[in-house]
Amino acid sequence: MTDLVFEKYEGLGNDFVLIEADREDAISSSLARTICDRRFGVGGDGVLVVLPPVSPKAAARMRVINADGSIPEMCGNGLRCVALHVFRAGEMQGEGELVFDTDAGTRLCVVDDRNRRGLVTVDMGVVRATDDVTIDLDGDRWELSLADAGNPHAITTRLAAREIIDIVGPRLATHPLFPNGTNVEFASFRKGAVDLVVWERGCGVTHACGTGACATVAVGVKKGLLARNEEVIVTLPGGPLFITLRNDGHAIMRGPARHVFSGRLSDIP
Repeated sequence: MTDLVFEKYEGLGNDFVLIEADREDAISSSLARTICDRRFGVGGDGVLVVLPPVSPKAAARMRVINADGSIPEMCGNGLRCVALHVFRAGEMQGEGELVFDTDAGTRLCVVDDRNRRGLVTVDMGVVRATDDVTIDLDGDRWELSLADAGNPHAITTRLAAREIIDIVGPRLATHPLFPNGTNVEFASFRKGAVDLVVWERGCGVTHACGTGACATVAVGVKKGLLARNEEVIVTLPGGPLFITLRNDGHAIMRGPARHVFSGRLSDIP
């Protein structure tokens, strides 16, 4: 295999290896696992494959492969990184709008790169809070509120230390109630704000999760803990995202993306 040219991006510490490709099968799941290995590869929470667009108005298509080789439907932080990459690669300056195809549908992004700000606002589409469920883990009952942000989420307001999240997160994420797995959010609601830690399906605990932030805000609005049509500060380990759940159900996410370095990966096993 020839050397693989890549870009490293991060959004609030949720880091990715971005690769431009002409074909969907250019990066296999096994290759993505190798690339994301933090000791023997580049290291990352996932690989962002930037492909030719499908819809006529789209600038590109984003395909995400998690660090474990699984393929999620959507990745909010990843999409901000892709939007910034395509914006700069097209030699656009200042501010501009771009549309992207994703496995969860088309998404509109507004890039504000004045003075290299790298700030991206994304219309994440309709995000819905759905059911409340209880899962029993060996006598330990966890109350969860489910939500759909183009990918599945299960939100709990039960306080949990990081060592508990590391144990409970994967057990909830792979519970039989979720045949395709789920992301798990550990949320603490405050007035107009949320403190959030996410155990991401296919990655584990990450510094930030865009879809998780949107899903959590949708649950907060449904339960009357947050206001609709008002920007909510969601504080994650990597920093804040700003989420607004509009009256039409669309979640608007605003946050940074940053190019870290460019590289070339050779001697790929």
